Amino acid sequence: MVRPGRIAVFTNAILLLLVIIVGAVCFFPLGITTAGKVSDRVYYSGSKESGRISLMFNVYGGADYIPSILDALDAFGVKATFFIGGCWADDHTETLRAIVSRGHELGNHGYFHKDQDKLSLSANKEEIVRCHDLVKALAGVEMQLFAPPSGAYSENTVNAAEALGYKVVMWSKDTIDWRDHDQTLIYSRATENAESGDLVLMHPTKETAAALPSVLAYYKENDLLQSKVSETLAL
Repeated sequence: MVRPGRIAVFTNAILLLLVIIVGAVCFFPLGITTAGKVSDRVYYSGSKESGRISLMFNVYGGADYIPSILDALDAFGVKATFFIGGCWADDHTETLRAIVSRGHELGNHGYFHKDQDKLSLSANKEEIVRCHDLVKALAGVEMQLFAPPSGAYSENTVNAAEALGYKVVMWSKDTIDWRDHDQTLIYSRATENAESGDLVLMHPTKETAAALPSVLAYYKENDLLQSKVSETLAL
C-alpha cells in the first residue's frame, strides 16, 4: 500500500512541474522568436581587447557642421563612420563626397528615417536598397553596415539587412546630442567610462562639432584608437 504522505509528495511534485511548464510557455511562447535571439545578430560593440573605439555619426541633417567635424578628425589623424540617410545624401552630394574623399567610412541609415521595426521584410529591404543604390551612384561606395533609424529594428530588419550583405550596427554609448544641445554633456557622455570596443553614437550638430576635439583628445590620452566602425568590429 502506498502511504498518503508519499502520494502527497508525488502530487505536489507534479503540480510544481506543471507550474514551471506553464510559466515557461507564458514567458517564451512557442513559435515566437525572442528579441534576445535577434539581438545576437546585431553589433552593439567590438572587442574589449582591440584598443579601438568608434565615433559613429548618423546623418539626416547638420550638413553645415560636417566640415568642422572632418577638420577635427583630420587634426587627430583618425577616421570615423558616417551612417548616411538617403534623402539627405540626395540633397547634399558634395558633402557626401567630401566625407569619402577624406577617407571616412560610409554606412547605410535608410532612405527616409522610418521606424524599421514596423516595416515588413520587403519594406525593410526597400529602405536599405534605395539608400545603398543612391550612395553608390553618388559616391561610388558599396556600404556594408546598416544602422536602423532611432535604433528601431525587428527580425524583419535583421533578415533584410543580412540578405543584402549588411551587418546591423547599434551602439554602446549614446551622446543624445540631437536632443541635448550641450557641449559639456556631449563630451561627458562620449568619454565617461569609455573603453575598448565602444561604439559612440553622435550626430552632426553645432555642439557636437565643438565638443569633438576634446573627445578625441581624451581618447588619445587614454590609449583608445579612434577607428572606423568596421575596424573596431574587426569585420
